[in-house]
Amino acid sequence: MGRPPGTSVRLRLTVSYAALVLVAGVGLIAVVWVFLLRYVPERAVVLPVERVPGAGSRTPGGTLFIPGQSDLWEAFAPKAALMLALLLVLGLVGGWFLAGRMLAPVQQIAAATRRAGSGSLSHRIELPGRRDEFRELADAFDGMLARLEAHVAEQRRFAANASHELRTPLAITQTLLDVARRDPDRVTGELVQLLTEVNTRAIDLTEALLLLSRAEQASSVREPVDLSLAAEEAAETLLPLAERRGTTLEVTGDPAPVVGSPALLLQMTTNLVHNAIVHNLPEGGLVAVRTGAVDGGVALTVENTGAELPAPLVSTLTEPFQRGEGRTAGHAAGVGLGLAIVQTIVTAHDGTLILRARPGGGLGVTVHLPAAAQSAAAQSGPRTSRGSASSASPSSTRSS
Repeated sequence: MGRPPGTSVRLRLTVSYAALVLVAGVGLIAVVWVFLLRYVPERAVVLPVERVPGAGSRTPGGTLFIPGQSDLWEAFAPKAALMLALLLVLGLVGGWFLAGRMLAPVQQIAAATRRAGSGSLSHRIELPGRRDEFRELADAFDGMLARLEAHVAEQRRFAANASHELRTPLAITQTLLDVARRDPDRVTGELVQLLTEVNTRAIDLTEALLLLSRAEQASSVREPVDLSLAAEEAAETLLPLAERRGTTLEVTGDPAPVVGSPALLLQMTTNLVHNAIVHNLPEGGLVAVRTGAVDGGVALTVENTGAELPAPLVSTLTEPFQRGEGRTAGHAAGVGLGLAIVQTIVTAHDGTLILRARPGGGLGVTVHLPAAAQSAAAQSGPRTSRGSASSASPSSTRSS
């Protein structure tokens, strides 16, 4: 936005300092003047020496001269004017110097802002000195630059990965179409099936990218949500998939009330359960889902059996398009965004996501979220899901 040029802040502060000093000087001189006038007669008085012995000034004629207010003004005014002039000069020079010292941090912050506006996010102000308003502003600006730099780097890396992942199904589709164009007689049901699978993967990837974008915006309405109900709904939806893969799906736990987006929290739970089913043993695997209160908040835990996972691999599973090698049972392993979406949703709800490798193989995922202000104390006892029991646990179990 264009603005007309104006007086600099340093000049305005200098004039303000000088005016303050000048006003203080005038006030001091006025007080002294008023105080002196109380003991000085309005007109000069000449008295014989005998009437006022030892006082005043003696004249050659043996009289005492007592100056009046006009005589005092003639003697005092030039000195007062000179002092006020000195105060004005001192206020201007000192004010200019002090204003420059005070505004130096602002100039550094402004220079850093201009550099950031030109696209440079790697620099920091790092203003030295003890903490004050300017240092707090500089530290806050440095923190903002650090977050922006990390966010931009993450966005660039994500965009590069997304472009690569989207290019793969498009390249396969183009290859299949080229084959069909060169040999129309070979257009069979197998080719159509391959095109359908590739197109479905591209659609799934696009929908996952859109969901991840909405989760990052976190602009949805917050409502009371019970994670135990979300876990039951996710298990109900994914039970046919678990049955096809021969995986036992157990849902147990207590009510876990939170405040958040029902759609996003359900998507988070569904992604965790789906990830646990897909990355499991080919047959006889187990997925255990538990909810409950813990450490002043609530927790959702999803554990699954599977291949052993090294710790360095586990720490990267929440990154976009990262998949655990050898963890997938069968096909349809997803697009590599399941846990990345979960991480984004958890962060948007001020929670934490903990991943750990289970002894003997598999993965354990725990989501910690702040508990809702309105406790669900009226709903006592564990909440159980409907389904066929396949264990001796007091909580009911979903199984295949």
